[in-house]
Amino acid sequence: MLEIAVFLCGAVVMVLELAGSRVLAPFLGTSIVVWTSLIGVVLGALSLGYWWGGRIADRRPEPRLLSRLILLAALATLLIAGSKGLLLPFLQRKAGLSAASLAGATALFAPAAILLGMVSPFAVRLRMKDADASGRTAGTLYALSTVGSIAGTFAAGFWLTAAIGTTNLVLCMAGVLVLASFCIHRGDLPAKLATAALIGLTALGLSIYDRQLRAADIHDLDTPYQRVLVYNARNNRTGALLKMLSTGPEGSQSAMDLSDPTLLALPYTQYYRLATHFRPDLRRVLMLGGGACSFPKYALSRPEEFGGGPRMDVVEIDPGVTDIARRHFGLAELPGLALRHGDARRFLNHDAAPGSYQVALVDVFTSHLSVPFHLATRETAQALSRALDDHGVVLVNCISAAEGGKSRFYRALLATYRSVFPRVESFLLEPEDPSSPQNIILAAFKDGEEPLLHSDNADYAAMLATRYLPPAPLPGDPPVLTDDFAPVDHYLLDL
Repeated sequence: MLEIAVFLCGAVVMVLELAGSRVLAPFLGTSIVVWTSLIGVVLGALSLGYWWGGRIADRRPEPRLLSRLILLAALATLLIAGSKGLLLPFLQRKAGLSAASLAGATALFAPAAILLGMVSPFAVRLRMKDADASGRTAGTLYALSTVGSIAGTFAAGFWLTAAIGTTNLVLCMAGVLVLASFCIHRGDLPAKLATAALIGLTALGLSIYDRQLRAADIHDLDTPYQRVLVYNARNNRTGALLKMLSTGPEGSQSAMDLSDPTLLALPYTQYYRLATHFRPDLRRVLMLGGGACSFPKYALSRPEEFGGGPRMDVVEIDPGVTDIARRHFGLAELPGLALRHGDARRFLNHDAAPGSYQVALVDVFTSHLSVPFHLATRETAQALSRALDDHGVVLVNCISAAEGGKSRFYRALLATYRSVFPRVESFLLEPEDPSSPQNIILAAFKDGEEPLLHSDNADYAAMLATRYLPPAPLPGDPPVLTDDFAPVDHYLLDL
């Protein structure tokens, strides 16, 4: 039974680490900074647990003590589910990203990781009967723990997270640790039953709370790739009631006007309408990053604005987000819409026929600010260029300042597209304050000819009037982003 407990504890370690990214994401995002904090804290806590567990085992090599340590780990795991909703909003408000990530990961996950780290050396000491077989004993138990970690990784990553959700997964792991504690030692039954009952009551309480949130039309959902929040909010400018989709701590990735699901509720999405201004002969559009498909719904429901109705190929990595769009954002089968699920870069490399599109729209984020680095590089821009015809246009949404210390991502992305496209224009949503982080739309033109920068259409004219002329490149400007060097997350830290 000791071996079963070691296997289970090894599995729980990795399940909690993977679940940790989902726990932190709604408040701190999913950038490399958050992952670095989480992985570093867990590894540090496990190291402390290995050292401490070995010392305690030498002094008191008792199965009952190890059983109690695992039971404490169950309680520490239960506290993750119970305290995350209080701690993380506080850290989000009070600390920068690096400090908040480290503090959140330490407070939530270090206690359980320390206690779980104590299990393997303690188990080795309990099984040590013959010094001549000490190596075999240690190797076998550490192998079992590692196999458990592998099983936990695959189970959580491929199935459990999307199937039962983050909070339920954490509660299940607390229950697994109660079972592991029982495998080590069958005494202390009242304490184990009390812990199991506490886990059950917590699950019941959180279930009731979730039902109350759903009744208020607030949904906390897990997909194969991320954690998604869906909720209602008011438009600050118009007062309209919106349904929002958020995958990160600030802002939202998609929004729908509940009075008309086909309207473009987020201001930056209006700029994608310039696609038909720059290419009136628009027939095929590629969109990387579908989200709730706000722009495809708008464009395909207004064929009079878009040349009779283009064909749109939308590449969205997360089928769970598409399912959410269908259930909560009114996405239905639309003539001309082809939804593809997969990585956008892979689609560009393998599925996009050369010269097959007039316009490409790029709107890819892992959270509000974090951009997948491999979709911001020169190689991606080159692949986009190949997919366009000779007069093709790319419209790219980025979030950055245009000037000052917070402009590094914009300047790097601008240099990257300029290294591939002969002409690149910039449009700021807040042109009166270029030093403020905001949505910036880059328009890259494959043929290099001067684009039409005026229009008789009042909406188009207003957007074209936000054109921004960046200063000439300076020696200290960020270099072109490449697959080999793309510190996107670090450029976005200042925002």
